[in-house]
Amino acid sequence: MKSDKTFIIIYTTFPNLNSAKKIINLLIHKKIIACANIFKISSIYRWKGKIEHSAEYGAFIKTKKANYKKLEKLIKQHHPYEVPEIISWSIEKGYKPYLDWIEECVQTKRG
Repeated sequence: MKSDKTFIIIYTTFPNLNSAKKIINLLIHKKIIACANIFKISSIYRWKGKIEHSAEYGAFIKTKKANYKKLEKLIKQHHPYEVPEIISWSIEKGYKPYLDWIEECVQTKRG
C-alpha cells in the first residue's frame, strides 16, 4: 500500500480565470495532475516596494510528489506572473478511494 505522503497539494494564484484554466488544462492533459479547484480570491501583498490589492484566482492542485518538478517547470513556462506563487504540502491523510483516483489519473514517469 502506498503512503499517503506520496500525494501533494500545490497552491498557486493567477491574475484571471482564463490563465488559470489554460495552465490547469495543460497539466491535466499531460497527466501531471489529477484535478484542481479554482476559486476567486482577494489578495493583498507587497510587490516591488508597494502594497498591492488584486482580484486573483487561487487553485488547489492535486498530484503526486514525484510530479512536483515537472509541474513547477510547466507553471513557470506558461504563467503570466514574473514570480508565480507555487507552494506545496503533503497530504498526510486522505480517503483511500480518492487517493487511488489521483494515482490512476497521473503519470509519474521521468522525462
